[in-house]
Order: sequence, then structure tokens, then C-alpha cells
Amino acid sequence: MEIKTDQYTIAPLNGHEQAVDVIQQAEDAIAELTGQRVTLIAYERNEEAEANKPG
Repeated sequence: MEIKTDQYTIAPLNGHEQAVDVIQQAEDAIAELTGQRVTLIAYERNEEAEANKPG
């Protein structure tokens, strides 16, 4: 899968183990509910791209 956007970048979660744990727990809960393994990806807004967005 390829996602092309300059409005978001991958969130740097290095050193934020608790945040990563929360994401992994959410993945596990969704898998339990749906029967399918999922991967959640943390993005952060690119404020500069957002400010320069036309319209």
C-alpha cells in the first residue's frame, strides 16, 4: 500500500513506549473483535503543509 500525502508524516514514537503499548493493545482489541489482525500506524499532522494547502 502506498499513501501519498504531505499533510501527514509518521509520528516519531521512539522513547514513548507507553504510547506504542496503547497502539498495540488497540490492535489486539480490534483483532479480537473482527477476527483479523490489523496494524495501526501513528501519523502526525504536517502543520506547514496544512498551512500551505490551497483552498
